[in-house]
Amino acid sequence: MSELSVIIATRDRAGYLDQALRSLGAQTNAPSFEVVIVDNGSRDATAQIVERAREQYAFETKYVYEERPNRGAARNRGIYAADGRCVVFVDDDVWAPAHFLAAHAAAHRAARDAVVSGPILNVPSYHERPRPALKNYSRAFFCTCNVSVERDALLRAGAFDEQFHLYGWEDTELGVRLRELGQRWKFAWDAYLYHIKPPEEQTLDASLQKTVEKARMAARFVKKNPSRRARMATGAYGANFLRVRALTPEWMFPIFAGVASNERLPSPLRSIAKAQLLDGLYVRELQRGLRQ
Repeated sequence: MSELSVIIATRDRAGYLDQALRSLGAQTNAPSFEVVIVDNGSRDATAQIVERAREQYAFETKYVYEERPNRGAARNRGIYAADGRCVVFVDDDVWAPAHFLAAHAAAHRAARDAVVSGPILNVPSYHERPRPALKNYSRAFFCTCNVSVERDALLRAGAFDEQFHLYGWEDTELGVRLRELGQRWKFAWDAYLYHIKPPEEQTLDASLQKTVEKARMAARFVKKNPSRRARMATGAYGANFLRVRALTPEWMFPIFAGVASNERLPSPLRSIAKAQLLDGLYVRELQRGLRQ
C-alpha cells in the first residue's frame, strides 16, 4: 500500500497531463505514492500518455476510464481504484514543485483527520514560477485542484455526489460532509502548486459556459444544503441579488459582451466588462436554478 494516491481526472488534455506527470516524476523526498489517472471520455492521446508514463517514471501508474463527462463520477472512480492511505487531488493542468508531495505527507503526519490544502498559483505558462504570497492564501475547505485527505474519510463521507454533473461545487459540497465527519482543515504553505492558465485559452465563450454551469450547480448545492454558509459561499442571498440587479441589469449584458470582445479597446476596460458580464450572468442563472 502506498502512503499517497494522487488522483487526476482528465478529458482531452493530453498535453497538460503529460506535463503534470512529468512534475510528479521529479518529486524529491516523497513517501511512496501512486498516480491514478481517470480518463473522463477523452478522444485524444491521453491513454498513450499514461502508457508512456508507466515506462518513464518510478511511481505506479493506474489508468481508469469513465465515459460519462462528470467530474464527480471520474474522481469517485479514482478513489475506488486507489490504495493509498491518503488521497491527493490535483487538476491535469498543474505543475507540482519537487517538494509538493512531501509537503502534503508532512502535513498529514502532523495532523490526523485533516483536510490539507495548499496555495494554488495561477500562472500563464510553465515558465512562470513565483513563490507563494499572501494573495495565494485561501480558506476554501476542499478544492480538488490541490487538496489531500485520508481515503477512509472520503469513503465514510460517501465520496462525490455525482448529481453535480456540470462544472463547479461538487468538491465544496463534499467538503461540507467531510467537515461534518470531524475532518479538520489545515493550510500547508509548502504544499503549493502552479495552475497553468494560458491567456489565449481564457476566451469569453469558455468563461460564459463555465459561469452558467457553475451557477446551476450552485443552485443544486444550496438546495441540498440550504445553510447560511452555503448561501454566502455561492452568492445566493438577497443583498447580492440586489447588488447585481442595480449594477448589472440583464439589458446591459449585450453591451458588456461587446466591450469585452472588442480587442481594439484597452485591456483593463475589456477585463472590467467581462467581469461585470460574468457576475451578472452567474447571478441570473443562480436565481433561475433556485426557482426550478
